[in-house]
Amino acid sequence: MFSGHRRKLKLLFGLSDVLMAALAFELAYQSRAWLPFERTFYLPLPVKTLLLGVSALAWLAIGLSLGIYDRLDLGRLGVTVRDTLRQSLLGLAAVVLFQYLLRLDLSRSFLALFGAYSFLLLCLFRLGAVNLMGALRRKYGVPYYVVVVGTGESARGLGRALEQSVRYGVRLVGFLADRPEGAPQSIRLQADYDVRPLGELSALLRRQVVDEVLFAVEGRSLAGLDDVLVLCDEEGVRTRVALDFFPHVNSEMYLDRLGSLPLLSFSAAPHDEVRLFLKRVTDVALAAAALVILAPFMLLIALLIRLSSPGPVIFKQARCGLNGRRFTVYKFRSMCQDAEQLKAELEHLNLKTTAFKIPDDPRLTPLGRWLRKFSIDELPQLWNVLRGDMSLVGPRPAVPAEVEQYQGWQRRRLRMRPGLTCLWALEGRDHLDFDAWMKRDMEYIDNWSLALDWKILLRTIPRVLSGKGAY
Repeated sequence: MFSGHRRKLKLLFGLSDVLMAALAFELAYQSRAWLPFERTFYLPLPVKTLLLGVSALAWLAIGLSLGIYDRLDLGRLGVTVRDTLRQSLLGLAAVVLFQYLLRLDLSRSFLALFGAYSFLLLCLFRLGAVNLMGALRRKYGVPYYVVVVGTGESARGLGRALEQSVRYGVRLVGFLADRPEGAPQSIRLQADYDVRPLGELSALLRRQVVDEVLFAVEGRSLAGLDDVLVLCDEEGVRTRVALDFFPHVNSEMYLDRLGSLPLLSFSAAPHDEVRLFLKRVTDVALAAAALVILAPFMLLIALLIRLSSPGPVIFKQARCGLNGRRFTVYKFRSMCQDAEQLKAELEHLNLKTTAFKIPDDPRLTPLGRWLRKFSIDELPQLWNVLRGDMSLVGPRPAVPAEVEQYQGWQRRRLRMRPGLTCLWALEGRDHLDFDAWMKRDMEYIDNWSLALDWKILLRTIPRVLSGKGAY
């Protein structure tokens, strides 16, 4: 399905979530009022309005962060029920947290009814909406006719995708051969489609309704299609070009502009400025709160370090940040004062191919061994997060000497702001080999979302408290 259709569906489902959450809230409120319990449940109108608004926004935010609206158009029963249950439970948890912060005393039966009504209403709407919209579009909607230029596998793949979009009113008219020599007379997909020479496009546009022309040709053939593109422009026909002939296997392609100059952009790392801004806002808010809350504990750790071994409390080291920018990372000192000078003597004990990690490192102080085990030594990096050098979640910041040894594919991890925790920290921490670190970082970059960040953060807490996997 075209992204425009998908955006419309996402908007529809987002608005429906707000309406369904509000309806579920009111149904739960009225149901609880009718139940013959001894305790009367009543919310003043300002409190009720505030709670209703927060609930609706929570359901919408959770749906967006979990990517639920990207999957609803598939109409799969299991996926829809699973996503709706997760959204309802997380939304209910958000309401409980909000009422706790405001010190409200909400009825437990009201909350249970709210969650149940929300799940039922959303499931019923979502399961019926896709089929209903498809039926209405087929019966009353205007069909959208598309012609594909090209006869290769790329063009056939586009044809199959267009056939799967028939419920959205998309109709595949046929194919035009950009190279008439050797072109088939027809292409068989779910149906048979005629293949005409590209030179017949002008006549086709006059005798047949064509809303859009899709070009799926080899890259070297595009230069010879200027006249065809001009013809479509003069006719007012929308054109699109399939760009699967570019070798950027990890990159997302999108069109941008520099002034009036159009630019085709490739990005092998997250580039959505809005979501990255929300990630940064989250980093600042949580890091600032953590520094304030943990300040007494960090002062105690600083005092213990000062009393237990000679040397500075804070260890400073140059690290590589976003796109290779150098910055100074801060940690509680966990090793002896001359640890950096002793590193060369202990090189033979290193178990990693690129990074420097030694089990039972003799440079660790007794207190430092405990700080390392529970990652307490990394708490000062909250200041790095607040400054913008780091994020709460992201690939761990690398030492410049390690970066110089990276293979080409490993350097892509520098395209994401380094973080306090990451995927590989949850799956073995220091016990994973270096290549496993890199692959987990690439997996994080390729699948990044705000929901994934929160998932990693919540899983990090018990992992760190257990002290497993660190040395």
